[in-house]
Amino acid sequence: MLRKFIDWILFTSVFAALCAVGMCIATEKLVLGVIPDAVTPLHLMLFCSTLLVYNLHFILRTRAHVDEEHWSKYKSMWHWVMVAVGSVGLFFSLFYLSAEILLWCAVMGVCSFMYSFPLLPFSNKRRLKDYGWGKIVSLVVVWVIATSVLPILYWHKNIADYPFEILIRTSLMLALCIAFDIRDMQTDAKKNIRTIPNRIGAAKSYVLIDVSIIIFVFSSVIQYLRYPNASRLVAEMITAVCMKVVMLYVKKQPSDKAYLGLVDGMMLLYALLIILLN
Repeated sequence: MLRKFIDWILFTSVFAALCAVGMCIATEKLVLGVIPDAVTPLHLMLFCSTLLVYNLHFILRTRAHVDEEHWSKYKSMWHWVMVAVGSVGLFFSLFYLSAEILLWCAVMGVCSFMYSFPLLPFSNKRRLKDYGWGKIVSLVVVWVIATSVLPILYWHKNIADYPFEILIRTSLMLALCIAFDIRDMQTDAKKNIRTIPNRIGAAKSYVLIDVSIIIFVFSSVIQYLRYPNASRLVAEMITAVCMKVVMLYVKKQPSDKAYLGLVDGMMLLYALLIILLN
């Protein structure tokens, strides 16, 4: 029963949606000084849009990973259910968001759908993820906007006051996205998608992950000097150590569940540590 629930929460992208909301709240705690309400139009929009986009992605792609073998019997039904839930929730949340937020949502929406749909205005009709650079850039940009830029703007704060929050989020997401590209190296190579790992190799890609973690650490320290909060800094240091441990683990034990649960789980760990530590 527990295994089935874990499969459900991972492969329906409910877990990813919780990660998005959690990291959004982590940024809100920085700009507000307090933890915001759990249910807000912004949180509803993030949760539902993640469900919508990720489940559409699962529906469109062919099964490429062994861990989905048992899940594949039911994935069509559940993915369509989550697409419906995500669509309805996203629709209603938009009525309560400002024009500025909606503009950023439109940018994220275009990037997200160009990632999985052949919407680029080229004759070969390729998707963003069919380009090595487009795959990682679109993912990092969307997640950084969603979890750091939007919450700053939602509470009418100035983005220029929190540059290192955006850098922290960028370095975190870059490390995680490179890890997923390492996982997908063989699949991407067959499709002639030249991602960072396929260009420079897995070994150098893990070095790049380490560099991203180091940037994450230094950005956290600099932000602490601007906005002194010892518990937040401790949370970020713990996250950095855990990221390194997880990368070493998935390097030896790669699987879809390890990536979806542990690598993606670094986002939720980061958020929970910041939210819970006072």
